[in-house]
Amino acid sequence: MRDLSDSKLYVMDKSNVYSKIDSILRGKINIKIIQDNYDDVLRLAHSIREGRVSASLILGKLGSYSRQNKMATALREMGRIEKTIFILDYISNETLRRRIQRGLNKGEAMNGLARALFFGKRGELRERGLQDQLQRASALNILINATTVWNTVYLTEATKILKEKGLLKEELLPHISPLGWEHINLLGEYLFDSKKVPKSNELRPLKI
Repeated sequence: MRDLSDSKLYVMDKSNVYSKIDSILRGKINIKIIQDNYDDVLRLAHSIREGRVSASLILGKLGSYSRQNKMATALREMGRIEKTIFILDYISNETLRRRIQRGLNKGEAMNGLARALFFGKRGELRERGLQDQLQRASALNILINATTVWNTVYLTEATKILKEKGLLKEELLPHISPLGWEHINLLGEYLFDSKKVPKSNELRPLKI
């Protein structure tokens, strides 16, 4: 996790109660502000859950007050509790760290695919109009989705064939992602042979 060493951890009691981790504790949770505003926080959470108001709108409203709102303070203290619990779990639980890293790797793989596809104009949105920018971004999403669907279809077919031959190592399947692009010709010449075009219900030969 980025800047993990700079993250602040909080406790309910005095920090000296936790002598073994006292060096990484930075503050104490204001329990009273949470208790005094807990009913309002529950009503707010219910409104967001029912779709009566968006979380972004609430955050904007709470952040616009000239003086900090009591509910905002209560939410901040509750957030500190959740953050502290999560960081301690992250530090002590290797399985959790591996699961998070896998998720981050998948996100970075998609970003890498987007960068590879968006080579025109050096990957920059140079259009001035918002609508033009949205169109270019939408076109990029279409290409990402098309690549992902293509890879998914052929990975599925390859998996079936390997399984039939008894060569499939199923423990490796969770580590396979349809976001690779090394086999896709992003630059250069595109050659099309109408005689070799597969029918709508057929796939191209697999290289296994």
